[in-house]
Amino acid sequence: MTKALFPGSFDPVTNGHVGIIKQAAKLFDQVDVLIMTNTAKHCLFSPDERVNLVEDAVSNLANVQVIKRPDQLTVNVARQLGATAIVRGVRNTEDFLYEQQIAAMNKVLAPEIETILLFTQPQESFVASSIVKEVARFEGEVESFLPVAAARELKKKMRSINSD
Repeated sequence: MTKALFPGSFDPVTNGHVGIIKQAAKLFDQVDVLIMTNTAKHCLFSPDERVNLVEDAVSNLANVQVIKRPDQLTVNVARQLGATAIVRGVRNTEDFLYEQQIAAMNKVLAPEIETILLFTQPQESFVASSIVKEVARFEGEVESFLPVAAARELKKKMRSINSD
């Protein structure tokens, strides 16, 4: 059985993320979506909230499970779970260069684990969780960029923040 890990902060999960998960689910017997911490970002949603939002978005994919390991190194989690590949999503050239660096580091740390880059759909190539959060903060429309539950919860969080 081939198992892949798709790590990310998913704060919140976007349609682009879901598209990558669907692609990976076609390529691998099992895909573990791994909710992690990106120390360069401040997360709006807790790890448990992010798990719930991703689970809702991928509930129709039988070979996908969502787990959280917010304070662990990706390659260590991949080894623990028996994953032979780490899937990463690429939107544009900046993502490619960033992912190339991560893949090189992971190859040194875990030479037995391959990194697979999957490209988003062209219409999602500009969508980033950080940009969507900014749009939502100022009450812009985010429904076309996020799964239904993620859009609803993001709007709810932003209303709470804006009323403070």
